[in-house]
Amino acid sequence: MRMTSLLLAAGILLTLSGCMSSNSGDVYSRDEARKTQTVRLGVVESVRNVKLEGTKTPIGGGAGAVVGGIAGSSVGGGKGQAIATVLGALVGGLAGAAAEEGITRKDGLEITVKLESGSLIAVVQEADVQFNPGDKVRLVESGGVTRVTH
Repeated sequence: MRMTSLLLAAGILLTLSGCMSSNSGDVYSRDEARKTQTVRLGVVESVRNVKLEGTKTPIGGGAGAVVGGIAGSSVGGGKGQAIATVLGALVGGLAGAAAEEGITRKDGLEITVKLESGSLIAVVQEADVQFNPGDKVRLVESGGVTRVTH
């Protein structure tokens, strides 16, 4: 029973890591390939560290509920076992949802850019490339998505 729970938990973690999407300036979806994009030039005014919240899908909570239910079912017998199973599923579901959000949370940057036109804009993206005030950058825009690149 314990081995089954461990294998299920490992499967959950693998599933969650596969659900993570990227908000990187360097990652494009398949749908974005071969589409015209608008490019604007500017200079970085400021950079602020932010957190990008993790995903909140039913997978984490559902998987946690299954593991919690299995763990709870191994406690006691009769009505006590049924109550432990239900409580285990509830606690496991809450823990699984929280774990999914925490595992998929990422560091991000809020990059404020002064455009050549003189206007200021801010873009938030994954913190996988470093930007500093004074850096000359390109803002690549397409379909409501903007990326800051060097």
